[in-house]
Amino acid sequence: MKIRVGTKISSGFALALVIQIFIGLVSYRHIQKLSETAQWVEHTHLVRFGLNNLLSALQDAETGQRGFIITGKESYLEPYNSSISSIQSILSNIKKLTSDNPNQQNRIDALKFRVEDKLTDLERGIILRKNENGFEAAVAVVSEQKGKPLMDVIRRAISEMDDEERTLLEIRDVAAFASAKSAKIFIIFGSLGALLVLSVVSILITRNISQPLKHITSIAERISVGDLTTKISVSERSDEIGMLMRAFSDMMRLLIEQTKEISAGVNSIAASSTEISSMTSQLAASSSETSSAVAQSTSTVEEIKQIATLATGKTRTVADGAQRALLTSELGAKSVEETAAVMRRIKGQMESVAQSIVSLSNQGQAIGEIVSAVSDLADQSNLLAVNASIEAARAGEHGRGFSVVAQEIQSLAEQSKNATSKVRAILADIQKATSGAVMSIEQGNKAVEIGVTQAENSGKAIGELADIMNGAAQAASQIAVSSQQQSAGMDQVALAMKSINSASLQTADSTRQAEGAARNLQELGLRLQKLVERYKI
Repeated sequence: MKIRVGTKISSGFALALVIQIFIGLVSYRHIQKLSETAQWVEHTHLVRFGLNNLLSALQDAETGQRGFIITGKESYLEPYNSSISSIQSILSNIKKLTSDNPNQQNRIDALKFRVEDKLTDLERGIILRKNENGFEAAVAVVSEQKGKPLMDVIRRAISEMDDEERTLLEIRDVAAFASAKSAKIFIIFGSLGALLVLSVVSILITRNISQPLKHITSIAERISVGDLTTKISVSERSDEIGMLMRAFSDMMRLLIEQTKEISAGVNSIAASSTEISSMTSQLAASSSETSSAVAQSTSTVEEIKQIATLATGKTRTVADGAQRALLTSELGAKSVEETAAVMRRIKGQMESVAQSIVSLSNQGQAIGEIVSAVSDLADQSNLLAVNASIEAARAGEHGRGFSVVAQEIQSLAEQSKNATSKVRAILADIQKATSGAVMSIEQGNKAVEIGVTQAENSGKAIGELADIMNGAAQAASQIAVSSQQQSAGMDQVALAMKSINSASLQTADSTRQAEGAARNLQELGLRLQKLVERYKI
């Protein structure tokens, strides 16, 4: 049967309340009976007091009448007059008080007639005394002694009524004493019985509730200090105590399982945080090395950019020289045509031709120097391309674009070198041509016909030279364009290296932050591990 704790406590209080109500009701009945008995006792005393007053009033009336008869003074009638006015009210009150007693009612009716007779007798004596010479008549009436038998009858009637009231008073006193005694005994033994019953009920309720609560309290105290090894005996009770014990048992089981899971998770967090901390330390070191390598690559790219700018300037110079050589070759071709047309004036203009050939030889030497400079620039570009390829390989994924630019620079350097080789061959041909022209001028005076032939050959050679110079000018223009492209590519490489450097710095900062977070995670794992170790499973 499922009885809840509240129901048990309420039942105990209800039992105590029922017992108290029962004791109160019985006590109230006895007290009410005592009150009624006390009222009847007081009623009896009032009846006896009224009888005594009646007798006293009659005696006062008789005394006043005799005093007046003896003295004849009206002042002696005051007791008589006051008694006469009160006797009727006393009789009415006694009749009213004894209305519950038929015997007393009959006696009071008879007494009333006797009192009236007595009062009539007393009044007759007073009337006689008031008449002239009425003393003797009044004394004669008194001497007849008719009033004494009436008074004796009245005294006997009052005595009988008083005896009956006294008997009733004794009976009511005995009843009141018995009622008070029974009420006292009932209250004492009823209170003791109620105390005993309530004590037994309170002990049973206390043992049924407080002991399990005390056991649960001790378990809760052990749990509060981290002891989860306590075993809870699950009760078969179906009230709130049993439900609480089963709830504590379920809570202990769930808490143990959660603590085990938390312990395993904390150990895993501690191990993982240690690994993360070591990995972030290594990553921070690698980021620092990467940052320094990127800084070195950035400085190298700046140097290559400066060299590329210098190469661009030199290629522009070579292009300008090629244009001037092209113009000179065109002028030479026109001169050869004029020489062929006016061969007869060749002697007069031989010196001018000689000077032109000398000037051409000087320009060829200048072109040779420019070609040498371009060749040196190509060698340096090739070397820089090799260094850039090495730095791009060191940069890894971030250096792929830079490797492409390096390959393009190497390709342009090879093209520049090939072009300089061609120009060098052309210059060699020009030097040979000028040497032949000098020899032809020296022998011009000896054989004009040979000069004409040589002039024609010179015209052809100059034509070929013009073609070669045209190719050299185009090659120089291409070199200038390639150098500009190379310079633009180096600018892009420089911007890319700056971006790589900034990204490396950001990566290093992020790595340091990750390293700090890993340390915090490791410390958190250690603190959680200490907290879990407080619980004994």
